This record gives sequence, C-alpha cells and structure tokens, in this order.
Amino acid sequence: MLGPVILAASRSDRMRRFISAAPGTKQVVDRFIAGETVDQVVPVIEDATGKGLEVTLDVVGEDITTPEQAAAARDAYLELVDRLSALDLGTRAEMSIKLSMFGQALENGHELALANVRPVVEAAAAIGTTVTLDAEDHTTLDSMFAIHEELRKDFPQTGCVIQAYLFRTEEDARRLAAAGSRVRIVKGAYKEPASVAYQDKAEIDKAYVRILKTLMEGEGYPMIGSHDPRLIAIAQELGRKTGRKLDEYEFQMLYGIRSDEHVRLAAEGHRMRVYTAYGTDWYGYFMRRLAEKPANLLFFGRSVLTKG
Repeated sequence: MLGPVILAASRSDRMRRFISAAPGTKQVVDRFIAGETVDQVVPVIEDATGKGLEVTLDVVGEDITTPEQAAAARDAYLELVDRLSALDLGTRAEMSIKLSMFGQALENGHELALANVRPVVEAAAAIGTTVTLDAEDHTTLDSMFAIHEELRKDFPQTGCVIQAYLFRTEEDARRLAAAGSRVRIVKGAYKEPASVAYQDKAEIDKAYVRILKTLMEGEGYPMIGSHDPRLIAIAQELGRKTGRKLDEYEFQMLYGIRSDEHVRLAAEGHRMRVYTAYGTDWYGYFMRRLAEKPANLLFFGRSVLTKG
C-alpha cells in the first residue's frame, strides 16, 4: 500500500527537498493549496461563499521548533481574523488550527499551545465566527482534547476533530456528542500503528459509520468530513432518521477535491464547508492529500513527468 509509504515520506527532509524542486510540483500543490498569503486566499473565500458554500481556513505549517515560530503562527491567524472581519461573513468562514503550529510539541508545549490559541479563539468570537481544533497523530490527542475542553468554558462554540481509524474514537465520540458541541469526523490521515488504529479500509469505514451514528443521535453539531459518496449518502440517511434539519449538521470537503459535489450538496440545501488551506509551509499537508487517494498521486506523477 502506497499510503503508509507516502506518510513516512512526509517526515523526510530529503523527500521534502526533492518534491519541492520537482518541475510539476507547483501545478499539483496549487490544486490543494489556495495561495500563500491572506491576500491570495480572500478571493477564494469570496468565490466559495458566492456559490453558497462555507469555508474553514487552515494556515498550513507543522514543523514548529521554537516558541518564536509558534508565536508567528498565532499572529498569522490573528491577521486572518482581521481580514475575515472586513468580509463580514460570520460563521460562513471559520478557522481550523493544528496545535502543533502553536507549540504543542515544545517544552511545556501544552501550556504554550493553550496560551497561543486562546487569543485567536477570542478574536474569532469577537467577529462572530469560531475555531475548530484539528486532530493530529494519536500522541497529541489528550492534550488537544484538554485544550478544547478548557477553551469551551469561555467559547463553547469551539470545535474539535475526531478520527475514525483510532480505536479510542468511539468513546471520544460518546463523550463529545453533547449539546452545544461541534465535532468534525474524518477517517484519519496520519501513519498510526496497529496497536492504536485500524489498518484495513473496510474496518475504518465501519468505524466511521458507527461514530457518525453516535454523533447524529447526540445533541451536538456533527461535521461530516468525507469525500466518499457512500458515507455522504449514509450521513444523509442518518440525518433523516434522527430528525435533523439540514442546518443541524454539515458536510466538509477539501479545497480542490470533488468541487462539483461541493456545489451540488449546497444546492440541495445542505451546509457545505470547504476546508481551505493556504501558506508557504505546505509540504506535510500536501503529502497527506497524496496519501489519502491514489488518484492524487497519479495526478502528481503525470504532472512531474510532463513538466520535466
């Protein structure tokens, strides 16, 4: 299977240099990354919302090694909040944050990440929007959930992400499916050992459905992160069975993937949010997109060969 190999390459400096220098890389990166700066991403936001879509914005970058870099990541999000304020989109444009960017892996990282993320969440609330804390590898999740719980004391609209391939997630979902919660469910895109995660795609899909059922039957607000047509249809059926209105859950898909489906779901009356990443430190995010779907890797390979 190529997925685990690509995920391992996402941590390789040598592969980072090789892929960054490949002639066809920019064409493929531009498919998944909306731009490098706030100025470049604003037209993308306006285009999406003009089509009836919503967005969640991720300033990409995960290799934080100093407190100064973590502070710079915080400031990049605060700049984004300022621009969103001028657009006056409310919750149609929210933000997604990886706590690794905010210093979670550094010395005293839990406290540092909480201190850095709090002003962003506060600023988001001040302009009528919110933040979702992205899930990363399993070793970071206890810290992420603790920060999520702490932030929700003052900002109850703060969301979090759970990953279907982890054994722990069904229990996490039962805990999180409470009134006022916002929970995005995804399959998972990190290289995890068999001791903590399902390795078989069919088992991951089954777990996803079980967890989604828990969220839909709960009192929170489920956010279905998937491009899989079968899982989307199951989510719609669960919505009907649990009596949820179309604005009581939402679908989320990645920028650059199945764009026609984004518009179709919105036209049917669903809330459809596009996960839109931007920034210069795109490598880790890009590699996970390649690992998730073989077609993405084939597209990249053709681009490199034809541009060489």
